[in-house]
Amino acid sequence: MSAPNLDNIANRVDAAMVYPLAKRTHLQDIGDDIWLKREDQQDVFSFKIRGAANRIFKLSDAEKKRGVVCASAGNHAQGVALAASDAQVKSTIFMPVTTPDIKTEAVTALGGDIRLVGDNYDAAYTAAKGFAAKTGAIFIHAFDDPDVIAGQGSVAKEILAQSPHPAAVYIGVGGGGLLAGMGAYLRAHSPQTKIIAVEPEGAATLKTSLEAGKPTNLDTVDGFADGVAVKRIGDTTFALAQQIKPESVLVSSDEICAAVKIIFEKTRTVVEPAGALALAGLLKDKNKPGGACVAIVSGANVNFDRIGHMVERAELGAGQEILFSATLPEKPGSFLKFCEALGDHAVSEFNYRYADQATANVLVGIKIKTPEQGALVMDNIRAAGMEVTDLSHNRLAKEHLRHMVGGVTSARVSEHIYSFEFPERPGALRDFLIALDGRWNISLFHYRNHGASSGQVLCGFQTPNNDEDALLTSLQNTGFTLRNETDNPAYQMFLKA
Repeated sequence: MSAPNLDNIANRVDAAMVYPLAKRTHLQDIGDDIWLKREDQQDVFSFKIRGAANRIFKLSDAEKKRGVVCASAGNHAQGVALAASDAQVKSTIFMPVTTPDIKTEAVTALGGDIRLVGDNYDAAYTAAKGFAAKTGAIFIHAFDDPDVIAGQGSVAKEILAQSPHPAAVYIGVGGGGLLAGMGAYLRAHSPQTKIIAVEPEGAATLKTSLEAGKPTNLDTVDGFADGVAVKRIGDTTFALAQQIKPESVLVSSDEICAAVKIIFEKTRTVVEPAGALALAGLLKDKNKPGGACVAIVSGANVNFDRIGHMVERAELGAGQEILFSATLPEKPGSFLKFCEALGDHAVSEFNYRYADQATANVLVGIKIKTPEQGALVMDNIRAAGMEVTDLSHNRLAKEHLRHMVGGVTSARVSEHIYSFEFPERPGALRDFLIALDGRWNISLFHYRNHGASSGQVLCGFQTPNNDEDALLTSLQNTGFTLRNETDNPAYQMFLKA
């Protein structure tokens, strides 16, 4: 598909038919020259209704009789279902089996006929395209369609009507439809406004593709912000992004959680991780310009199970908590000496178990107000003669270690530790265990459901025959994304004999 140029898309935005299905959402001032464009206020709780409405409104009568079909992990599906129902058009929605109930139930309530297929968006997309070819239904792409892009661009048109010529607009990016539509309109009508594309560190499809000069598949995609967990940006959206030339900011999952917390504190609304992505980028951007800066709150379709996980990580992401390990001499008075080194800081977590050794490792979380306070606490502990390791950015420690119980493996048998990611669907954990080769004894296993579309497992394997190469080959053959964690300091300090 050849991409229209920016002027063409800007003109399409002006002609977009998104109302009355879409609302003109609030531009909310939260202080410090930060404004939130509240797309979570849409009836489907995300901006996706705009693109879906514009695309379906423009169907001919003959096309409407054929019905529409789409693939989506949630938000686009709701937009298509609502717009199709309003136009009295049959909609068939292909969604991954891993889609949370809150999204599938919403699509059904809006009149969509759901087909659950595969473990991810790619599988649902393939099935939807096949359905369109077989039945003649009109395929409504989630982002790589000029009419969908123009509908999303109406967000920028509203912003300029509410706050002419903002200093910068921060836009979360998955497939790139929102960036393409908004970016084209802003370049045409407010060229001095900086456009910043914000992506998760583990799903930076736009940045990767721009650097490569062409749409590029990511080897792996971090599914934490599932609304933007896209393996490959669209051809049309990429070509437009090349013309828009946005600046880029990448953020961690913890920084996204911190932004979720800020949005809740300012609006009393809990948004999904992707919905807070733009604000996370704004807060992180060291080159943030002076003047009004707008962050798009793109959606609030979050299932209840995920809220606890986001709360757990928010203060780490905001720099208001540190997680660290300390090595204490196993002798009377050491514990008191360590506690004194912590000062008056509130302790959020403390894990310790006597191991009948010369030293003991403790895992500790404390509340801080600035990074300097955290550094000072660790310096005080070192001054007391104890070793300290900052684990605030250690994924194994945050995902697994702080939730585990038990001892250590035998020192007589070598052990190798791997973390795995698998689609969070019924039977997935069972399938994972079945896929493992039974030649190696499992010495450690930890799994915790976070209500996300993917599950995280930490697994240890004993290799008494020093056949770790064969183990790795066997694990790779399972097809699950894996990471060798054997040298991870969190494992070395707390789980290894």
